[in-house]
Amino acid sequence: MLNALLLPLMFSMAGGTYVYLQLPDRRAQGLLILTLFQLIGAVGYVMEPTVNLFTLLSIHASVVLILLVRHLQAPAAATQTGEGNQ
Repeated sequence: MLNALLLPLMFSMAGGTYVYLQLPDRRAQGLLILTLFQLIGAVGYVMEPTVNLFTLLSIHASVVLILLVRHLQAPAAATQTGEGNQ
């Protein structure tokens, strides 16, 4: 199971970090996708629990948690409305 999940989880960490840093308007979607990859990895761990897969999932979960906490702590982007801006 580790062989089947290694590359997708590594790619999701790299891609999720890229989306978080370079595309701030798509951060929420990127974090959702990272969370879904974590769930897929958890299903794989239930099917075949190994220490190596658990370590990989722990690293992936740490990356997801750090990015999610940073996203939630970031100030909300101010949206401009057409009212009162004259």
